[in-house]
Amino acid sequence: MRELPKQPGLLRRHAEAPVREALTDTRIVALIGPRQSGKTTLARKIAGDTGMSFITLDDAQSRRFANADPNGFMRGIDRAVIDEIQRAPELILAMKQAVDDDPRPGRFLITGSVELFRSAISPDSLAGRVETIELLPFTQAEIEQRDVPEFLARAFAGDIPAYRETGRTPELIERVVAGGYPEALRRTNATRRVAWLRAYARALTQRDAAEISVVAKTDELSRMLEFAAAASGRLTNLSALATPLGVDGKTVDRWLTLLEQMFIVRRIRAWHSNRLKRLVRTPKLHFLDTGLLAALRGDSAKDLRTDRNKLGSLLEGFVHAELAKIAGQASSYASVSHYRDKDKLEVDFVVEKAGRIVGIEVKAGATAKPEDFRGLKRLRSATGEVFAGGIVLHDGERIQCAGDRLFAMPVSQLWA
Repeated sequence: MRELPKQPGLLRRHAEAPVREALTDTRIVALIGPRQSGKTTLARKIAGDTGMSFITLDDAQSRRFANADPNGFMRGIDRAVIDEIQRAPELILAMKQAVDDDPRPGRFLITGSVELFRSAISPDSLAGRVETIELLPFTQAEIEQRDVPEFLARAFAGDIPAYRETGRTPELIERVVAGGYPEALRRTNATRRVAWLRAYARALTQRDAAEISVVAKTDELSRMLEFAAAASGRLTNLSALATPLGVDGKTVDRWLTLLEQMFIVRRIRAWHSNRLKRLVRTPKLHFLDTGLLAALRGDSAKDLRTDRNKLGSLLEGFVHAELAKIAGQASSYASVSHYRDKDKLEVDFVVEKAGRIVGIEVKAGATAKPEDFRGLKRLRSATGEVFAGGIVLHDGERIQCAGDRLFAMPVSQLWA
């Protein structure tokens, strides 16, 4: 993989422009994402540029004062960044009062390592006062210092050439196992990177999870995360995850919800239509970073080069992570689901925007075969004119039309 800057956390982030724009007309802007995704670095940069105070609740003294007297803590603060606000959730109500008394835009930029307004940490008490922007680990476009990818815009517009030589995706396997966490990418030695990622996973399950939910069995939660890594890319089976842990399916469901709120995994809903009755409704489980996923699985770049079957599920997760980041951009917001019917025909990802659909299938091979399009053809038949296009992403070297609104292309087209 190409050498990164000495401080990859300082790479330009695509979320920066939306955050700055939101601060011009919104009282509170919430920048949320997993720990170590770069939120604090970006928030400090914006605070320095705009003259906002910077307060982090990772600091023990600030956290004690904020929890002991939230209203007193907020008194006298004019404009500020408040970092890791989930560590003092009562501040949110005090902040609500502050911006109701003084409704100027750009009063507060808050960061959080949980989905603040979709979890028990905070009710949605800031409705109409807050704009939420996600910052997930680096996209490949950010690592390459490219602009926001136009992949989805081109796919929905049908703006894809019938044939073009592109070359294979550079260092694809290295990209998959490296992932996008800035701190992990600083470690060019693969063994050291894996050690950091596994330590990160332990900290999430044994410390951070307990801050936002009652978790009596943190060791079991750690084990469940490893079982979830083994099941990534499959239909979610709560019983299969629960049995080796000696807990019930409801407990696993609650733990998965907790990991979702911490931006570690996502359950991708099944696409459905009232007109079609033979569709599977079970969600699929995916991780939001394949560096973490590969570390939990114990899969190295060498392993993936010698066993393409292992690469297949990790590559699907890699594409999911890129799509989740692109689709979450305010300018191109779209929903991502998966398709599977009773005949076991499936499409890895169904992206929906403004009533239109793009299907995406992921293959680890160097070429796309006619049978790789079977699920996409079924989806095209089921959706008619709503179907904007179907794409097979592969480890090959050219874009090629494969039929009516069907294309094969290299994975790098996600960010090229």
